[in-house]
Amino acid sequence: CFHASLGPLARRRDEEMFGLKAPKKEKRVKKENRSQPPVEAPYVPPKPKRTAKSLPDRTIDIFEGMTIAELAKRTGTAISILRDILINVGEKFDSEFDPISIDIAELVAMEVGVNVRRLHSTEGAVLEPRPAVVTVMGHVDHGKTSLLDALRQTSVAAMEAGGITQHLGAFVVKMLSGASITFLDTPGHAAFSAMRARGAAVTDIVVLVVAADDGVMPQTLEAMSHAKAANVPIVVAINKCDKSTANPERVRIQLGSEGLLLEDMGGDVQVVEVSATGKLGLDKLEEALLLQAEIMDLKARVDGPAQAYVVEAKLDRGRGPLATAIVKAGTLVCGQYVVVGAEWGRIRAIRDMLGDIAEKAGPAMPIVIEGLRGLPMAGDDIVVVDSEERARMLSAGRKKKSEKDRLRKINEERIETLDASEEVSERVEMPFIVKADVQGTVQAVTDALKSLNSPQVFVNIVHVGVGPISQSDVDLAQACGACIVGFNVRNPPSSVTQAANRANITIRLHRVIYHLLEDMGNLIVEKAPGTLETQVAGEAQVLNIFEIKGRSKLKDEDVKIAGCRVIDGRFTKSSIMRLLRSGEVVFEGSCMSLKREKQDVDAVGKGNECGLVIKDCDDFKIGDIIQCLEQVKRKPKFVSSESGAVRIEC
Repeated sequence: CFHASLGPLARRRDEEMFGLKAPKKEKRVKKENRSQPPVEAPYVPPKPKRTAKSLPDRTIDIFEGMTIAELAKRTGTAISILRDILINVGEKFDSEFDPISIDIAELVAMEVGVNVRRLHSTEGAVLEPRPAVVTVMGHVDHGKTSLLDALRQTSVAAMEAGGITQHLGAFVVKMLSGASITFLDTPGHAAFSAMRARGAAVTDIVVLVVAADDGVMPQTLEAMSHAKAANVPIVVAINKCDKSTANPERVRIQLGSEGLLLEDMGGDVQVVEVSATGKLGLDKLEEALLLQAEIMDLKARVDGPAQAYVVEAKLDRGRGPLATAIVKAGTLVCGQYVVVGAEWGRIRAIRDMLGDIAEKAGPAMPIVIEGLRGLPMAGDDIVVVDSEERARMLSAGRKKKSEKDRLRKINEERIETLDASEEVSERVEMPFIVKADVQGTVQAVTDALKSLNSPQVFVNIVHVGVGPISQSDVDLAQACGACIVGFNVRNPPSSVTQAANRANITIRLHRVIYHLLEDMGNLIVEKAPGTLETQVAGEAQVLNIFEIKGRSKLKDEDVKIAGCRVIDGRFTKSSIMRLLRSGEVVFEGSCMSLKREKQDVDAVGKGNECGLVIKDCDDFKIGDIIQCLEQVKRKPKFVSSESGAVRIEC
């Protein structure tokens, strides 16, 4: 017998009273002894977890004096990991609420693998009025540079190759009223889209130049989109109003239909009719720009470290890397350590756009900086740092981050190429080495060449650089079989040219972007393998049918000969024949025999009669049409639009 004490029995009675039941004991099942091994289940791969955004694509905002806890929250990383990174870069870690400098915050974020955007606060700083930065944009050959020349009493467009602007220029113009305005002149050709985007990013006002005799064109619409993306006000200058074919009213209607609210139509966009060659309406344009600048109340911080933006960069033979920049805020002083993109240096000299040396540069002032260790990219920000050690550290971190991003991009492109190669049967590679005079032009030529990619030819930019073509470029081209493209660079030395000729390396030099793109497009078309297409080479009508009986019923078969007259094109014996009846295909096969007047021939021309035998075909009827088919290799076409945009059509 099993005896229970009174305590557990009373506890069970209370639980049942309140509706609580004790869990029932399950029966114990004896496991079976398995003599056979377990059956292996098929492997099911786990489903990949979908993330909202991968780390390399994330961008966070950082600022001076942010705490480690705030940085950990924005990067989504544990504080312990950030602490280890801080110790590695030589910073002390006392508390997670200690403020850190903006440079250290960028280093830590790059080590984690996150992109950063620097925020600069003007709280507590003294703001002073500054000149307006005005970017002149518009379609190619609409008179942008001529308008600037009329304002500055100079001639820049005449010095450019081909009479079109191919560089991004910055000038300070002293207006008739005594006020100063900083102008940025952008190229209008379709290949220089990135230059126009950089101009819109740093500007206060965009002057949209439209020719009165030409109207709104593709680059006009692109300039409007750049200005809207940068949230910059627009002043429209209708140029060439002195020409007999000018129609400013048509331009107003076109701009209004594109969504630009002009003052004449009740909007806030000013419109000025000018003539650059006749110097008409320049005073009204100046008045409109100064009015727009006064409405915007442009002010900037003068004291403290400078914030600047690189609009162009080039390599000078005597002075080394040069960066053309516009100061946004603060004062840039000669002798300061700066980090420009992934490059660093100590400012050796600051020159204005006339080439005169200046000790410092204030807001809205275009300058040329000397003393960088390497050539920066156009569009990089200039950051002033305290010491050489900090500059080296920040530059090394940025280079490491950019190298990681470059390798990741190459890997993604390789995967895309592999996916595309499954569909395309044959695709050849066309490697290029691009050399140009300035960094912005290098980028423009590279982007234009990449736009010539097609399903048949893959344009691979092996190397880009600023400066003349050297022996190292020829050696690299020989190693990978590349074509060297030089834009606005001087002719290479005879030793380099001879070495290229011996190695059978093609060097193409150009000074005008139109000619370069046309030449490279034709070169790519020649390299393309082409696609095989079936074309009808000739047509014949069946007039009579002849039948030849076989000599032996066991060995030879009966042969039917179609007596035809060629009514179009020509027939060749090596081609494929197609038999048509009432417009429908009855049979298709190779030609076994082609005779004319009992003589074997290889081809029969239009208007002649012939007899032909199609292999395995004996279903001829009088009135049938026989087509002669031939395989033709069709090459792609190089297409250039009126706006300057180019592409390869396959």
